[in-house]
Amino acid sequence: MALLGACQTAARLSGVHLRPFSAAKPWFSTKAFTLGDQNILLMGSPGAGKTTVGKIVAHRLGLCAVDVDDDVLETAWGMPVAAKLTSVGGQRFLEEEGQALCRFSASACVISLTGSNPLHTAAMQHVRDSGVVVYLDVDDEDIVQRLTRMKVDRIVGQEAGVSMRDILKYRKQFYEKWLDVRVLCGRGATAEEMAEKVLLALQRYQNHSSETYVSTRGDGEESANFSDVVVEGLAKDGGLYVPQNGLPVLSPPEWVRLTEMSYPERALVLLEKCIHPLDVSALDLRAMVYKAYGPNFSNKAVAPVKPLTHNQYIQELFHGPTASFKDFAMQLMPQLFAHCLPPMCNYLVLVATSGDTGSAVLSGFSRLSGADRHRIGVLVFFPEDGVSDIQKIQMTSFREGNSRAVSILSDFDFCQRSIKRMFGESGLTGHLAVEYGTVLSTANSINWARLLPQVIYHSSAYLDLCRDGVIDFGDAIDVCIPTGNFGNAMSAVYAKEMGIPIRKILCASNHNHIIADFIRTGEYDLRGRPLVPSLSPAIDILKSSNLERFIYHVSGGESRLVKGLFTRLDAQRHFQVSGPLLGLIQQKVTAGWCSEDDCLAAIQSVHTQTGYIMDTHTAVAKVVADRLHDNSCPVVICSTAHYGKFAPAVFKALQIQNVPEDPVEQLKALGSVATGPVMHRDIMACLSERSVASHAVCQPEYSVLVEAVEGMIEESFLKVM
Repeated sequence: MALLGACQTAARLSGVHLRPFSAAKPWFSTKAFTLGDQNILLMGSPGAGKTTVGKIVAHRLGLCAVDVDDDVLETAWGMPVAAKLTSVGGQRFLEEEGQALCRFSASACVISLTGSNPLHTAAMQHVRDSGVVVYLDVDDEDIVQRLTRMKVDRIVGQEAGVSMRDILKYRKQFYEKWLDVRVLCGRGATAEEMAEKVLLALQRYQNHSSETYVSTRGDGEESANFSDVVVEGLAKDGGLYVPQNGLPVLSPPEWVRLTEMSYPERALVLLEKCIHPLDVSALDLRAMVYKAYGPNFSNKAVAPVKPLTHNQYIQELFHGPTASFKDFAMQLMPQLFAHCLPPMCNYLVLVATSGDTGSAVLSGFSRLSGADRHRIGVLVFFPEDGVSDIQKIQMTSFREGNSRAVSILSDFDFCQRSIKRMFGESGLTGHLAVEYGTVLSTANSINWARLLPQVIYHSSAYLDLCRDGVIDFGDAIDVCIPTGNFGNAMSAVYAKEMGIPIRKILCASNHNHIIADFIRTGEYDLRGRPLVPSLSPAIDILKSSNLERFIYHVSGGESRLVKGLFTRLDAQRHFQVSGPLLGLIQQKVTAGWCSEDDCLAAIQSVHTQTGYIMDTHTAVAKVVADRLHDNSCPVVICSTAHYGKFAPAVFKALQIQNVPEDPVEQLKALGSVATGPVMHRDIMACLSERSVASHAVCQPEYSVLVEAVEGMIEESFLKVM
C-alpha cells in the first residue's frame, strides 16, 4: 500500500481524484517488473480503448488509474469535455487541454491520455518525462466502429469535408512522435487482449538483457547487445552474431494489420519488434526508416510484387539508388551503424563485394552527414574481372570523402577471406586502434544489421499477395532466391520464423553451384574447385558466409558443431554434415542451378511471352523455380537487380544485333523493347556522369590489402586530425 499512498499524495497536489485498486494483485513480481515511480501513459486514437485498457492494466499491476478526460480535464474545467469543446472551439480546446495537462503531475500511475493530447508538444513533453508512453496502435476500422457505437461523428481537429479515416491517418504521425513502445493490436482485439499486450510490451521494455546476441561459434555464455553487434560486425571468435532467443513471432491478426500499410510502415513496425527501444528509440528508428525508404527509391511501392507467368510473381528489389536488392539493407544500415557508434574513435568499414554490395555500401554511407560522415570511412574490395562494367562504374564513381573502391586481381572469395583474416588478427586491429585511433568494422552480410532489413521485404511480398487478393493470410507460398552468400536466403528463413507462411525456400545457383551441391549432398567441398566467372556475377561465390547462420539455426544452436565445421572448412576446405542434419536442412530449403545457356534462354522466353525483361540473376531464379516449384501455391521470385546493370548479357539473350557502343545508348535501346520494368533513373544518371578516371588495382596478396587499409586510414582520418 506504500506505492498507492505515494501515488495518491502526488495526485492530490494536482487536484486529481484517483480510483485506487487496493485489492489488486500485481501481475508481475517486483523482481520481474519494476518501473519505480514512473507512470505508464497509454496513448492512441479516440475510441482506441485507452480508458478501459488502462483500468485493466492498473488492476493487474496494483497501481492507480488516471483518465485524463475524467480525472484531469473535467476536474480542472468544472464541466464535461464535450461542453468545453462546444464552448471554445477546436483550436482553443487543444491549447486549453494542453495547459491543463502541463499542470498535472502524478507518479506510479497508469494514465490514459486523450486522443488529442499528442497534438500539444509542451503537454506531451511534460507527461512523457514522467514515464513510458505506450501507443495502442488499433485498427482504424475498429476505431470507426467504436466511435459509431458511441455516436461520435467528429473529433478534435477534424475539419468539414474531412473523413474520420483521413483524420485518424493524419493523427498517426503525432502518436509515433511520442511513443516509447508500440502495441500493435489485431482487428477485433478485446480490451483484455490489448491489456495483456501492454503488459508484455512493458516487460520487454524494461528487460533489455533479454534481447542479446551470441556467436554461432560461442558457447552462449558471452553475449552482446544490438549496438555492439552492429559496430563489431563479426564476433571475436570468428563466428557470426545471431539473436540469442530468436526473432519475435507475430500473430496472424498482427500480420493482417500490416497488409494495408506502406512498405516504410511495415518496416517500422517489424524493426521495432526486432530492435530493443533502449538500443534505438522508436522515434530515432522512425526517422531512419523513412529516410531509408523514401524518394531515394524510384518506385513508391519500394518493393512491388508483380505477376509474371502462371502462378509465378516477381518481387522487384531493384528500385533503390544502386539498382540492386542490397539497397534495402544499405540505405538503413549506415544510419544504424552511426547511431550505435561509441564516441572518440574513427571507424573504417571494410567490404568485399561480388558486384552489387560495393556500390550499395558506398551509396548508403555517403548519405550520412556531419560528424558521422567525417569519422566513418568505407573501403570496398572487388574482383577486377568479376563484376559488370556498370557495377564497376558505380563503385569507382565514389571518390569524395572517406569512401573508395579498390579492385583486386583475384575473385570475391579472396577479397572476403582477406577481410575476415584482418578481423581475426589482434595484432593488426590493435595497431590500427593505437596508432590511428581507428576501429575496423564491416558492412557485408555477416553484419546482423545487413541481414535484418532483408527480412522485411520477404514479409512484405507475402503481405502484398494478401492485399491484392491472390492469397488469404495463412495460405502458403514458396520463394525462389538467386543464392551466393546465402544472406538473402537466410533472411527468408528468418521471415518464416517470424510467422510468414513460407512453405519452401528455393535457392538458385549458376554454374558455381556449391550451395546447390551442399543442400543436395550435405558435403561442402572447396578442394580443387575454381570459381568460374558467369553472366550472374553477384552469385559467383564459393565460400558462403551466411551458411554458417543457417546451419546454426537448423541444428538448434549447436555452436560446437558449427565451430567444428567451419574451422575444418578454413583448414581443410571441406566438411560433411551428418545424415540427420542434412534431412533438417532439406526440410527448410531446396536448391537447383542452371547453365549460362538456360539463363539466357529464360530472359528471351519471358520477354517473348510478356515483354518483361529480367536481369541475369533473376533469370537464374526463374529457371530454378520452373524446375522445382510444383505450382500448388504461388512462388515469389526475388528479382535482385535491374537488367540495365547487365546490358551486354541481356542483348545477347534477346539476340539484338547492332548494339550501340555507348552504355547510355545501350540502356535506351533496351528500354525501348521492354514493357517493364522501365529503365532505372539512377543507372542512367551514373552513366551520364561517369568519369574516365582510373581506380586502384591491387595484386592478390594479403599484405597488399593490409597496406591499402592503412593507407586509407592515413589519408582519410589523419588529415583531419
